Amino acid sequence: MSASLKILITDQVDERCCGILQSEGFAVEYKPGLPAEEIRKSIAGASALIVRSQTTVDAAILEAGKMLKVVGRAGAGVDNIDVDAATRLGVIVMNTPGGNTISTAEHTISMMMAMARNIPQADMSLRQGKWERKKFTGTELHGKTIGIVGLGKVGLEVGKRCLAFEMTVIAYDPVLSPEIASKYGIELVELAEVFRRSDFITLHSPLTDETRNILNSASLAKCKRGVRIINCARGGIVDEKALLAALNEGSVAGAALDVFEEEPPKNSPLVQHPHVVATPHLGASTEEAQEKVAIQIAHQVADLLHDRGIAGSVNADTIRLAQKKELRPYMLLAEKMGSLLGQLKKGKLQGISVSATGKILEESISAVGAAVLKGAIEKTVFEPVNYLSAPLVARERGIKADFRVRESHSVYAQMITVQYTTDKESNTLSGTIFGTDDERIVEMNGFFVEVKPEGWLLFYSNIDRPGMVAGVSGILANGQINIARLSLGRFGIGKGALTVVSTDSPIPEAILKQISALPGVEDVRSAIL
Repeated sequence: MSASLKILITDQVDERCCGILQSEGFAVEYKPGLPAEEIRKSIAGASALIVRSQTTVDAAILEAGKMLKVVGRAGAGVDNIDVDAATRLGVIVMNTPGGNTISTAEHTISMMMAMARNIPQADMSLRQGKWERKKFTGTELHGKTIGIVGLGKVGLEVGKRCLAFEMTVIAYDPVLSPEIASKYGIELVELAEVFRRSDFITLHSPLTDETRNILNSASLAKCKRGVRIINCARGGIVDEKALLAALNEGSVAGAALDVFEEEPPKNSPLVQHPHVVATPHLGASTEEAQEKVAIQIAHQVADLLHDRGIAGSVNADTIRLAQKKELRPYMLLAEKMGSLLGQLKKGKLQGISVSATGKILEESISAVGAAVLKGAIEKTVFEPVNYLSAPLVARERGIKADFRVRESHSVYAQMITVQYTTDKESNTLSGTIFGTDDERIVEMNGFFVEVKPEGWLLFYSNIDRPGMVAGVSGILANGQINIARLSLGRFGIGKGALTVVSTDSPIPEAILKQISALPGVEDVRSAIL
């Protein structure tokens, strides 16, 4: 039966991938560099598609794959695959996390050393017949402080290697606990302290709305004069215009970049800068890494198509749960509640307790809890997070998770309650579904509210007295921000209240500060869902 199954490969992968799949009885079409329109034609009869990072697997390609069962990414990221579209079509998406961890970590170290000792520039000078020893005087790593932004798998491996150079290693990670980091001899600090203390800063975060341009003109201004920057993670984490300006001004002594906002970068003055070392996205480009991911994805795809099991999937559990129509809205609600707590929390996340009421939820409490964890941590870690991996990722970062069934609620037949604890606070929120799929947050820290968890949201505590809402709405109006919905929970006239405002556009930091300055208003926070 498997001999009739076709597997299409549209990016360059190690030849062992094709060999393994052919030995398993599959018909392999190896067509690296195939244009999108040709992929849509070739994929029609394929059961599997294997790619690396060059092929963009969009909804159109997925819809053209009428027989498609799986898309395999020979690498860690899946940002070039429309996972949501694949899930809706019932196509499993899998990757090979960890296959290029060592490769990327070693490349980071190579880039840092090349930058510190001006190796590419000195090499070019010598090839031109020059002997400019004084011009290319470098700096030692020994005794310096390196700040790691994002202490996931790659960041941790980089940290281990920097300790071998007898560097002081500090790191910022919004999820990892200080106890876990200290086991490796790494000091976990706040992001501002990374900027303030580091001689070298290396970035190992995913590209999200929160991390986009995390290194910008404002953060660079907080850094030591003469700091050196390394980015082998994702283009877009560094504001390239701000970095170029800092290099020209001299506040940044050098940069080593493997990734860019636009790839390949076209006529980039940053790449041409004399104090920049640049490579064309080579982090995972070693023979060993490419062999590992090629072999790994071949076995994973073969196992799935032969019904021997599913490994490395980012959405298999989602597909299974999506088939339970009555549970699916609650899974989406649980993810949003997790995302909300991830954005609203203050301090380092230490524990999450998820409880559920109602027959639909009681039978799937572990899945609901995993959905909350996924929403809470997926934007803060580099590796892809799914329902299967979320509990493990949380545990690795020292977050204690507890899932349990509660007694029936006096008002709602089905309800999810999430209590989270950080090193600074402990808060609770509850949600349910109205009708068949109308999501609502109905309780927050004892306040009864009715919040639709979507779009831009503003949260603030206030004294319940006349003029409070008017003051906030006036500031929003002056900022040309339209209010879509408003929910007010209160303990009584003149007592504490919680107000949640939905807006039609994001609220700038300056306006949040104006709202915080209003008498009687405190604890102003915002989120986007």
